[in-house]
Amino acid sequence: MSKPIVLVTGANGQLGQEIQAASPFYPGLEFIFLSRSDLAITDQAKVRAAFEKSHPSFCINCAAYTAVDKAESDKETAFGVNAEAVGYLAAVCRLFNTKFIHISTDYVFDGNSPSALKEDDPKAPINVYGASKLKGEELAMKENGQTVIIRTSWVYSSFGNNFVKTMMKLMRERESINVVNDQIGSPTYAYDLAKDILNIASSREFVPGIYHYSNDGEISWYDFAVAIKQAIESNCKVYPIPSSKYPTPAKRPHYSLLDKTKICATYHVQLKEWKESLLLCISKMQGL
Repeated sequence: MSKPIVLVTGANGQLGQEIQAASPFYPGLEFIFLSRSDLAITDQAKVRAAFEKSHPSFCINCAAYTAVDKAESDKETAFGVNAEAVGYLAAVCRLFNTKFIHISTDYVFDGNSPSALKEDDPKAPINVYGASKLKGEELAMKENGQTVIIRTSWVYSSFGNNFVKTMMKLMRERESINVVNDQIGSPTYAYDLAKDILNIASSREFVPGIYHYSNDGEISWYDFAVAIKQAIESNCKVYPIPSSKYPTPAKRPHYSLLDKTKICATYHVQLKEWKESLLLCISKMQGL
């Protein structure tokens, strides 16, 4: 009996590389990893050809336009990758009877919620990136009923560029840094997310819908930076500042803590506490 084939787009991104790292632990699945140079999801002919060649059982879409600030002045590209291409990918999945797993973001919300965000809470993105990702969600669900959308937040990894790597670098180079303390959420270690995505693909029952995912806990970016400083035993001083003191082209949600009840109940996910995962990632980067 042949193994289910899992096609992973955006395979060279943070999450794509973590899925590659986790894949040997899932011998019941066969993987095809396609980077942007292998398959740009905006190229409809190549997407169709890739599916005709492999007939995957699952497609995990890790491809995305993630330059949040740049998106403000590059709206067409952001919507092309994060919305239109996602809709087409979902449609091709439907055509080939492929279950679609798509990654989205907490940025589909405005950040004004008084409590952890549930999947069906009102969406109101405050930047182009968030708007493009929301449109991608809508198109995916419209084009393919066999779609799982996972909204996640504050993703970091030993691969690629991310907050943890940036902080480690700055803390080696500077005597002090300022980090915003009025944006609240929870980080996501991409390796944890990768494993739980593959658990979903391996699950006997595929339950379509939108799910929220991050590590457990509620912190600010400042709290996150302090924990990184402690983990690497840096002498760099970390000072809290309000977002108003650190203007960026794109607005950021002030509160984007995700309620993960649904994914835990549906797929029996057991979330790791954010600091535990942070220490694991830093140990990996330090070669410990």
